[in-house]
Amino acid sequence: MASPLQRLAAYGQSVWIDFLSRDLLRSGSLARAIESDGVVGVTSNPTIFAKALTDTDAYDDQLAELWTREGDVKDIFLHLATDDVTNACDLLLPTWQESEGLDGYVSIEVDPRLAGDTEATIAEAVRLHTTVARPNLLVKIPATSKGLAAIEEMTARGKSINVTLIFSLERYAEVVEAYLRGLERLIGQGSDPSTVTSIASFFVSRVDTETDKRLDLLGASQELKGRLAIANAKLAYQHYKDVFSGRRWEDLATAGARKQRPLWASTSAKDPHYRDTRYVEELIGPETISTMPEATIRAFQDHGRVSSTLERDVDEARALFTELARVGIDYDDVVATLESEGVAKFVQSFDKLLGLVAAKGPKTLAARGAPEL
Repeated sequence: MASPLQRLAAYGQSVWIDFLSRDLLRSGSLARAIESDGVVGVTSNPTIFAKALTDTDAYDDQLAELWTREGDVKDIFLHLATDDVTNACDLLLPTWQESEGLDGYVSIEVDPRLAGDTEATIAEAVRLHTTVARPNLLVKIPATSKGLAAIEEMTARGKSINVTLIFSLERYAEVVEAYLRGLERLIGQGSDPSTVTSIASFFVSRVDTETDKRLDLLGASQELKGRLAIANAKLAYQHYKDVFSGRRWEDLATAGARKQRPLWASTSAKDPHYRDTRYVEELIGPETISTMPEATIRAFQDHGRVSSTLERDVDEARALFTELARVGIDYDDVVATLESEGVAKFVQSFDKLLGLVAAKGPKTLAARGAPEL
């Protein structure tokens, strides 16, 4: 009998995991997740890598070796991270081939400190694609105002991108437009768009975390809590359906272009009062991806409920925005705050990560009998 995660495929939803480490690769855990849990993709970010570097000694030998010849801490990190991502890409290559490029991807993120610099973001995305050099790599670019131009440019260059940190419906529409313009430029240059994949990572649970906090401060009805995140994602999906149909899209699809599938990110329930699988269960539908941290994977395998939910209660989702505005919730401010905080948190994680590399490098070298440099 198919497991709950495997059953999601019957509804057209792909399961990706939101964690990657060397131990996960070496132990065979990732291979088992692919075989047993229906996992067909991997996402990663600096926070995830920092945890892996802290919790294991799997990187120590390579870190010590790199410390003797690399002068830049970020370069050392990129060596470590791109090795993991390359190996994960190789492991998932059969999935990529069998799905004809639909799934089997591994993501790596550009330096979040570059989120306000379009040209630097483009340069780093090119560097990552060149270093890993795998057809099933996705480079993550944040959906900031400066990131939009980088997304369009990388698409026009024929490179696959995972657009991350999308919170608002307006920003999501801009992300889709950037992808379409990039495809049009690519095709206009006489290039083949069929080799380009793009994913739009729409963040979910954080929307409820921020909105619920504001509702508590306003003393609003508890019935409004825990609803905006799912409603927000459902309306994003309606936009996805609208945009990837009609004459403009049909012309692109005829040339070989692929749809930019929505990916539901931040799917773990942050509030312990909420069902731990709710942000997976309430957003099940075709042509989508759900990426989950390890705890959510285990929880869904144990007691996840599977049914077609993504297009239920769409009118109710639209009405919720009016209800929230009536009690004083400024949606535009909520999502702007989340985007700003999201970038800031990724920058903090990246700085912490580089600090860990800088602190651990000399120690690993000394532990192997070499003097600290």
